Amino acid sequence: MQSREVTVRTGGERGAYDMTDTCAGFLDEVAGGEDGLLLVFVPHATAGVVVMELGSGSETDLTEALDRLLPRDDRWVHRHGPRGHGADHLVPLLASPSVSIPVLRGRMALGTWQSVALVDPNAEKTSRQVRLSFVPAP
Repeated sequence: MQSREVTVRTGGERGAYDMTDTCAGFLDEVAGGEDGLLLVFVPHATAGVVVMELGSGSETDLTEALDRLLPRDDRWVHRHGPRGHGADHLVPLLASPSVSIPVLRGRMALGTWQSVALVDPNAEKTSRQVRLSFVPAP
C-alpha cells in the first residue's frame, strides 16, 4: 500500500473542497497504471469526505442542507467553541470520514459528474489533513 497525507487549505471557510485533482495526481505517482482502490480518509472529528457533483451549486446546497439538519445554535450538549460547533461534531454521520473509490488502470473510476470533496463545516479551521492510500489489486 502507498499512503500519503495531504493538506487541504480551507481558509477558515465552511464548505466543500474539491480534491479530485489531488487524488488523481497521487494515483499518477503511485498506482503505476494498475487496478486497486483509493482510500480517502479525513482524521478529523468535524469533517468528512464525499463523492458528489461539484461546480453546479451543489456545494452551497450541501452546506445549506447540513445547516437545516444540524442547526448552528446552542441546542447541542457538545458546546465548546463557537456557537453551533456541536453540530459540526455530527457531520461525520452524514459525510463519512472516509470513502473508497475503485481505481482502474491507474485512474479513479468516477462517474461523469462525480468529484471527490472534503466537507468542512468548521470555520475555525484554516486547513485539514487528508490521508490518501492506494491499495493495489491482488
